[in-house]
Amino acid sequence: MNAMGVRWTAEQVLALAPDDASRRAGSKLGTAGPWSGRGSGEGAVWGLCKGSGRVPYRTVVDTTGPAYLCECPSRKFPCKHALGLLLLQASDGTESEETAAPDWAGRWLAARRARAGSPAGQSEGGGPGGPADPEAARRRAERRAARITSGAEELEQRLADLLRGGLAAAEQRGYGLWEETAARMVDAQAPGLAGRVRELGSIPGSGPGWPVRLLEECALTHLLDRAWLAADRLPAAFATTVRTRVGLTTPVDGVPVRDHWLVLAQYDAADARLTTRRVWLHGTASARTALLLSFGAAGRAPGLSLPVGSVLDGEVTPHAGSGQLRAEPGEQFVPVEGPAAPPPGGPVGAALDAYGRALREDPWLDSWPVTLSGVVPARAEYGWQLADADGREALPLTPAAQSRPGLWRLVALSGGAPVTVFGECGHRGFTPLAAWSPETPGETVPLI
Repeated sequence: MNAMGVRWTAEQVLALAPDDASRRAGSKLGTAGPWSGRGSGEGAVWGLCKGSGRVPYRTVVDTTGPAYLCECPSRKFPCKHALGLLLLQASDGTESEETAAPDWAGRWLAARRARAGSPAGQSEGGGPGGPADPEAARRRAERRAARITSGAEELEQRLADLLRGGLAAAEQRGYGLWEETAARMVDAQAPGLAGRVRELGSIPGSGPGWPVRLLEECALTHLLDRAWLAADRLPAAFATTVRTRVGLTTPVDGVPVRDHWLVLAQYDAADARLTTRRVWLHGTASARTALLLSFGAAGRAPGLSLPVGSVLDGEVTPHAGSGQLRAEPGEQFVPVEGPAAPPPGGPVGAALDAYGRALREDPWLDSWPVTLSGVVPARAEYGWQLADADGREALPLTPAAQSRPGLWRLVALSGGAPVTVFGECGHRGFTPLAAWSPETPGETVPLI
């Protein structure tokens, strides 16, 4: 499939799809019928796909990114034609002879790789690139910090009024007051605080025990407020974490890590404004877990898309902050042949300990990546859980995880026997993202 001879499976290709509709449409194009002029070489695959018009769509995929180019009008990345081309390549049981790319594909590939190797391209990709006027940037940062401080002080007053009037009154006031407060936080350029306020507004009347949940979220919001107002007296790493939670961008100033990265999971979370894609990686040599984030405006899929279960040679640069897992990807990830064994795992108790340690570094964490080994999915009176094979401890699955098809894929993979599961452990429970069977430890089974 590329210069190194690594071939993605159909399941890995489908994991790149931005949504279910794209998976279905791409699957229909994963046959030879609509394609002509197909070829591959130097880490790329290309072809012409017949569409509804007279002229076929020219499609090319740079598998070292991966990155995609297609003449179709779709705003999704990858589009159904790129998915179909990759699926067709994955279904071809024989290794095709590498050929030279046609001019239209070669020009795009050459320009893309030239940008990746240039300082300008590195800056565009999130690498270091200083502002044109450092003094002007400093003044802008000071003005924004002052607006956030003003917003935090106002939010403290709103929280005090809420507690003074009693939590029961929150249900009577409705969501409008919270949305007004959230809008004020947006005006203060504190999107992190705005998000927490919207979360507060969604809790009243949300089911049994909502006053307890509201009090917990108020406490966390108050803690973040106070931490921002005292940020100049906090340890540097923790102060950076506070700025991140408020909504400021963290610097990418860690030491780049080059490794063979196993792609553990990829999934999207969307709201009316933004689609956020989360990609979890595990370094096979460094044993490091990294989180790559990619964003797309409402209605558009994020650009970054990596095949789950593949092993990629590449470089990531960590963000600053205490306990930070987020990293910025390098310009290229090259698929390689290599072991795809799961990350080292442990029992349920070890996962809870890891989450507890992470909370000391970042009290506002919703979840922490962990790998559970030797666990069995089991039904309990409150829902599904993952239990240690010896029955010592168990973790409940989050409500969202219990409603997804991935749960039944996990149950089928286990068949009542212990399995290894990677996922996110948080105060709401465990969300399984990938699993491995003892019979096929090198095969990553996506669960989301």
